[in-house]
Order: sequence, then structure tokens, then C-alpha cells
Amino acid sequence: MSSPSSKGLANLVAELHQENKAWHPCGLNTRMHWGPTINENSLAISTREISGVINHAVDDLTITVEAGLSLAELQAILAAKGQWLSVDWPWGSAPNSDSKNTGSIGGLIARGLSGSLRHRHLGVRDQVIGIGAIRSDGIEAHAGGQVVKNVAGYDLMRLLCGSWGSLALITELTLRTQPIKPAHAQLTIKGSLTNLEALSNQLIISSFTPEYIDWRKELTQEWYFNIGLASVSNLSLKEQLAGITKLAEENQLTAESKEWNGPLINDFSQELVSQGIKWLVRVTIPPAKVKELIKSEEFKCVDSWQWIFGAGTGIGQGWQNNPKQPNILCSAMEMKALRTKIQQLEGEMIILMQPFEKAKRIEAWLDAPSMHLVKAIKKNFDPKNQISIGRLPGVRG
Repeated sequence: MSSPSSKGLANLVAELHQENKAWHPCGLNTRMHWGPTINENSLAISTREISGVINHAVDDLTITVEAGLSLAELQAILAAKGQWLSVDWPWGSAPNSDSKNTGSIGGLIARGLSGSLRHRHLGVRDQVIGIGAIRSDGIEAHAGGQVVKNVAGYDLMRLLCGSWGSLALITELTLRTQPIKPAHAQLTIKGSLTNLEALSNQLIISSFTPEYIDWRKELTQEWYFNIGLASVSNLSLKEQLAGITKLAEENQLTAESKEWNGPLINDFSQELVSQGIKWLVRVTIPPAKVKELIKSEEFKCVDSWQWIFGAGTGIGQGWQNNPKQPNILCSAMEMKALRTKIQQLEGEMIILMQPFEKAKRIEAWLDAPSMHLVKAIKKNFDPKNQISIGRLPGVRG
């Protein structure tokens, strides 16, 4: 059954449909500045008031929630039962801050941006087993179910996850959860890029089960590996630490282990405060070509940035924040050259934040090879082109 608030949103959307007015979904308004600029005539429809837990099937490892619930609040609810949702904290989230800073779970699904944890736990889409949404005409629709093996209905989840709110307003989600493993540790591995790449290739085909293997680069520092490990026992964790350390030494690398409280704590978050950020980009590239990219001539303009790159997934994020030299910016020309290089390496780059005013901004994303299919899907979901105008992924805004 629909909640009164959800029904109210459906009535509002139906009215806007009749009046041919533009609108866009909005969760907690934490990251609406990411990606393409919002149309100035578009009305924001927020899910802030629908933020409850509909059902938590603890034994079945599933939870159904309303889309306005913040990710931090969701993780706290699950942690009380010894569970968690295996997704990365959105960039810019910080512990010990306002829980709303993590954004809504609906917004997380709408963006569909996976991070380091995709190495072990697959992407955001893979955590969704059921979804509720309001169509452009105000009609409520549901797909999937509340059990993990349910395959009933059209796979609406795959379309809405990563749609950036351009197809419908997500109102409800059923998610698969996992038990929290009690033993955690991290490894920092340093050495030459060639040796790090060799270690990465060995780890990916090995029997080790890290939560993530990240290429990382901090301000003015060299690239290094950060590896997160989790296990059901301290003994198993120690065995993995010893095995990976041995592999590192065989590749003439140095390894240092450190305590880690697990993926529910964003250990890199102190570097992710959005204030003062000039550029924030997301890169997806074949993992085998990460080293080639960071050694390229085009990458030199962003070599002073901070970076996280999944060694096994090829998914990365980079951001420019020069607290000591705030006036130094990468130019639009340099960023376009970098994007071209990434395309040559069979990857793509999405620009989430940039330092320019609207008139000078460069495209957040370019036309995808499947652009015509994407447009056809959009026309079926939103025939009047009212929803999130200019923010359709795969179509240049």
C-alpha cells in the first residue's frame, strides 16, 4: 500500500503532467549540483518526507525502505541487527557529521555510482531486488519483490538505477543486506607502478577475498595500494594478511598492515569534504589500462589531484582541491584532452563538479553508442520530456 506522503507525491506529479510543467526528483538535496545543470524552470520534488522502514526481514537478509531515508540512517538501522548494505559511502560523506550528509537511499540508487566495494560486492544495482516509483503521469508502479530470488515482473530496477532521476521518481526500495563480518584489517602497499600492477594482477586471480583493492594517490604523494580485508574470524584474516604481504614482498613492494573498523567507516572521508573542490570526476576504464592512463601525457594535468581507482574494477574518482594554491585550476581544454585519452583507452569520464559558471561548463557526459536506444526508453517513460531535462545519462546535455 502507498503511504499518504507517497500518494501526495503521485497526485502532484499527475498535476504537473497535466500542466506540462518540468520537474526533477530530489532526495535530501546533497548532490543535486553533481553532473549536468538542473533546468532553471524545473520544480524539485523531494522524497524527504517519505523516509521510513516498511519491512526488515532480518532472517531473510532484506529490508524495504522509503526512498527519502538517508544512507547513514539505513546503515545504523541495519547495524543494530548485525547487518549492513554493501555499498560505498557517496563521495563527500564524512563520519560524525549530519547523517543527512550521506544523501538519501533513493538518490544513491538513482545515481548508481559504485565505488571500491564493487570489487567484492558488485554494484549498487545488484543490491536492489524491488523498487517502487511514480511515473511521469503520476501512476505508481512496482517491480521485483521482497525476497532475494524473486524474478517477477519487468526489471525496472536496472533502468532506474543510474538514470539520474530522468525516468521516474523512486519512492520505495527493497534491498539485500549482509551480515557484518567481525574481523577487519587494511594493508598499505608501496613501490613502483610496474610492481604494483603485477601484484594487482596476481591478487585478482588468487583465492584471496579482499573487500577492495584500490590504487590511491593523496596530495603530492606517490601512488600506492590500499587493500581492505574482512573475515568471519581473526585467524582467517591473519592468514590473508600474511599471504598478501608475502606476495607484495615477492614483487619487491613494502606492505604495512593497520587496524580498520570495516566499510561502515569511511576511512578516506577526511579528504572528501566538498568545500573548496574545483573538479570532481568519475572515470571508468578497463582495469588493465589504469597504469597506462596515469602514465600518459594527458594525465599530467591531474597528477596533483587526489585519486581512488579500483584495481579490479577500473572505476575511479579524482578531485582537485588545492588548499595551499586555490587559484591553480585545470583548464577545460586539459579536461577535454584527458577525456579523449580515456575514450581512446575504451573508458569514459563523467564530470560531477567543475569550477565554471553555467555558460562555460563542459558536458558532464557525452553521447553513448546506445544513445538512440536511451532516447527511445526516455520517450516511453516520459513522453512529454518533463523529468530532469538535460540529465539523461548517455545523451549529451
